[in-house]
Amino acid sequence: MPGEPGERLRVGVLASQGDFAAHVRMLEELGADAGEVRTPGDLSGLDALVIPGGESTTISKAIERDGLEPAIREHFQAGRPILGTCAGMIVCDRNHLGLIDAEARRNAFGRQLQSFEADLELDPAAGVGPEPIRAAFIRAPWIDSHGDGVEVLAAWEGHPVVIREGTVLACSFHPEITGDSRIHALLMAMATAARERVAEEAGR
Repeated sequence: MPGEPGERLRVGVLASQGDFAAHVRMLEELGADAGEVRTPGDLSGLDALVIPGGESTTISKAIERDGLEPAIREHFQAGRPILGTCAGMIVCDRNHLGLIDAEARRNAFGRQLQSFEADLELDPAAGVGPEPIRAAFIRAPWIDSHGDGVEVLAAWEGHPVVIREGTVLACSFHPEITGDSRIHALLMAMATAARERVAEEAGR
């Protein structure tokens, strides 16, 4: 079970592919007890999960190979937050794990040579402050379509690139490589809120 309010948040980073170590470091710098997720048991007791970038087909195959899907779904159904970044956004969409009511387009901004950085302004509803976030788009997806319950927290050239629905947060870029930790901080804030909600329900 996740910890009690006031204890350090436990956040796991799927280590199937991608720069998962950079996510772990950033989460640790924010005060989380962060670690790599490789087996279903590694998800036990987590407050939040990060599905990082890489290649979405490879990540999906690794999730199947390692028997992780039931544990990820249990984490999701328990109301514990999930962050999908770049390929992780695709893995979370309605055509893959179906954790968020949106459809992502692979390599929407182009291949490796079309990678770029940009300053993104996030909707105040994101709660990350007024300053733009520096975002690194590397073979990045964008959201082609989404349901009415999905919040678009940021867009680039008219295409949604940061979205949230319930306890699932997804972004097109790599927040772990620019030094701006506010996307990870938002995930941790969502995890803290989920903890408090569970504690409140248990006290009724």
